[in-house]
Amino acid sequence: MIGEDIVITVLKIEGNSVKIGIEAPRHVKILREELYEELKSENIKASGVSKDDLKGVLRNDKSYKGPGASS
Repeated sequence: MIGEDIVITVLKIEGNSVKIGIEAPRHVKILREELYEELKSENIKASGVSKDDLKGVLRNDKSYKGPGASS
């Protein structure tokens, strides 16, 4: 069990392959890692901004104190 409402069950094991079942509420998105990484990559490309660009902006913004910092 993951949390209170997600259940993962091993359904079948064959050689090096494992088939799992996932029970979760409909509002919970379940993605395989490779699909999640592809989606994340496409979102970054669509934004037109690289991770390095964002890091540079944060390093140069003297008013930025990090997550959770109070102003």
